[in-house]
Amino acid sequence: MIYRNWQGTEIPALGFGTYELNNDEAAHMVVEAAKIGYRHFDTAQMYLNEEGVGRGLKASGLARDDYFLTTKVWYDKFQSGDLQTSVVESLRKLDLDHVDLLLLHWPTDEVPLAETLAALNEVKNLGMTRMIGVSNFPTALIDKAVANSAIPLTVNQVEYHPYLDQSKVLESLRSHDMLLTAYCPIARGSVLHDPVLKEIGAKYGKSGIQVTLRWLMQQDSVMAIPKSGSPKNAAANLDIFDFALSDDDMAAINNLSKPDGRMVDPSFAPKWDEAA
Repeated sequence: MIYRNWQGTEIPALGFGTYELNNDEAAHMVVEAAKIGYRHFDTAQMYLNEEGVGRGLKASGLARDDYFLTTKVWYDKFQSGDLQTSVVESLRKLDLDHVDLLLLHWPTDEVPLAETLAALNEVKNLGMTRMIGVSNFPTALIDKAVANSAIPLTVNQVEYHPYLDQSKVLESLRSHDMLLTAYCPIARGSVLHDPVLKEIGAKYGKSGIQVTLRWLMQQDSVMAIPKSGSPKNAAANLDIFDFALSDDDMAAINNLSKPDGRMVDPSFAPKWDEAA
């Protein structure tokens, strides 16, 4: 397993995502993922499965200090008061007294960012989370978020895979001593049949998915949270630490990015004004 170090805290760089799993599926898969060896788990208020993730963690038998857990506050709870109350509710569903990382799930200009970050800071100071961060923040908003938070931000969780260039976001995060967590890291399975990735994988006896996850792990400051509803696939996703990609391999994968490479349609989310 590869770990990322953030201000003295080691975080498992490859985590288990639970998006689109219902409570029962999440509970089952968290137990299975823990058996396989995952120690980093990701959920969110918007996923409607925090209760299932909590059940799975309890049933896994893992001690609280032996895993890293992230959840996220949805943008309709960004007002001060609403945010704090929503985190109390998340902890109730998870049956925990704290999470390891709490993120603002999606930016919005409906609530002043300074107000939201002050509330997020308060939750951290109250001990409900060990770390705080953001998700889906572009570069201008990363700078603004850092400037408005009295407590250092740990992570920006964004869509990232071979077809989507996130070099500018990654450069910004590194300049602020922040990590990037890649969601949708295998481009909804598209990488499995990519001819370039298949050719690279053939050299190592690995699939296009495994090559993609290894590509992410070999980038400084990058973590990833592939989701799976299958124990077999979850195990394969974790089986990427017995080989290393060459510089030429990494460059070939970097060249797969394209202007229309985004898989997640942001139209459902609120708009924000980066100049505000």
